[in-house]
Amino acid sequence: MESDLVDQRKKKIDELTERGIDPFPNDFKPSHSTAQLNSAHGDSSPEQLDELKDEFALAGRVVAIRDFGKSIFLHITDGSGRIQGYLRKDVAGPEQLDFFKKIIDIGDIVGIKGSLFKTKTGELTVNIKFVKLLTKSIRPLPEKWHGLKDVEIRFRQRYLDLIANPEVKETFIRRQKIIKLIRHFLDNRDFFEVETPILHPIAGGAAAKPFKTYHNALDMELYLRVAPELYLKRLLVGGFERVYEIGRSFRNEGLSNQHNPEFTIMELYQAYATYEDLMSLIEELFCYVAETILGTLEFEYQGTLINLNPPWERVSIMASLEEIVGAEVLHSEDMLFKKADSLGINHLGIRGKALVEIFESVLGDKIVNPTFVFGFPLDVSPLARRNSENPELTDRFELFINGREYANAFSELNDPVDQRARFMAQLEMKAKGEEEVHEMDEDFITALEHGMPPAAGAGVGIDRLVMLLSNVPSIREVLFFPHLRPE
Repeated sequence: MESDLVDQRKKKIDELTERGIDPFPNDFKPSHSTAQLNSAHGDSSPEQLDELKDEFALAGRVVAIRDFGKSIFLHITDGSGRIQGYLRKDVAGPEQLDFFKKIIDIGDIVGIKGSLFKTKTGELTVNIKFVKLLTKSIRPLPEKWHGLKDVEIRFRQRYLDLIANPEVKETFIRRQKIIKLIRHFLDNRDFFEVETPILHPIAGGAAAKPFKTYHNALDMELYLRVAPELYLKRLLVGGFERVYEIGRSFRNEGLSNQHNPEFTIMELYQAYATYEDLMSLIEELFCYVAETILGTLEFEYQGTLINLNPPWERVSIMASLEEIVGAEVLHSEDMLFKKADSLGINHLGIRGKALVEIFESVLGDKIVNPTFVFGFPLDVSPLARRNSENPELTDRFELFINGREYANAFSELNDPVDQRARFMAQLEMKAKGEEEVHEMDEDFITALEHGMPPAAGAGVGIDRLVMLLSNVPSIREVLFFPHLRPE
């Protein structure tokens, strides 16, 4: 029983305390990491290691113990890797061997010092002359912890997942590399990284249901941001012509393999650019990141071959729908809504919502290779510039790969009169029952009245990009601590 093991370990802590030994000291300094030793000496011959006069100090978690009576083989892991240790009575002394046998358990964190040698099987090993307990673990690792597969435990207790499954740690190292590459790409193109507020007086920048909170000193309701868009566009007004932000946004929506209530988004805005310019920029960005991370633009994702080689296809929503459902359906609101009803779409009598969701239902999930889907209806694109040739549509695109949206971008609406009218139309949609709408933001309209340069902006879902380039099916695999239902 785990409770019995916990009691045994607590008794060991009591025993150490009675002997005047701190079970949680903080006075051991490693000289090397396991990765440094494996890199520097992993290929050395036994003779070369014998010639080394150096002793090395390492610290890490004990993950394996094999007791041979007068000696013990053990493995420790640190933040960089794993290495074997060998504790012998005639090298470390009987007291240290006895201490290890009586006190140290798998899961404890220890410090070791010693020289290096190779076993008969050629494994680099520390010949331990000194061992010290640094952290006594009270709870044992779960049964079958090595290769832990229980999804519930893995996500609720990510620390156990990271201990048990080295490949999980690699996913998060890859995630950080991807974010660094995005920064490098944008910084080299004169984009300026900024930070904008997380707490917003008005939930804006995306059609999403927000989380609400309250500020006592200001005596006002605030919202966790659903998107940084409106603040970044205020910076365009202020003269920052190329800005971007990478950070958390929050949406009070359901949980799924693709959705978490908090997620990471990168948004960028470029003055004197159009949505077509951003198609080229996003294509270049994705290719740069993928090729750097994977070394190729063709790779498998969950059994499907993905080809990122440019140029990427560009598809009109309206042209595609006309081909699939017919022009008559598109131009008859009654027939359009009937088509949406037949697909189980809750359109609320909103034409643009019906059009987009029919497209996603009929065609969106069939898109495999990267495709820019453009020409979104005006009533579902309240922040996007009207298309010059067809004012019922906007200069907006979404990037689809393997049936999922990875980016949303458009030429920005900078006409304050039109923007006010669009916000008013959103409120009318809310009256029809649409919960996820853009609220009226008078301060943003005031900013536009001071003059925002023509511009284009884009948002990219970082979590989904990491999923794609790590070949994992769920967003929970790329978030250290995903939100889960209560136990």
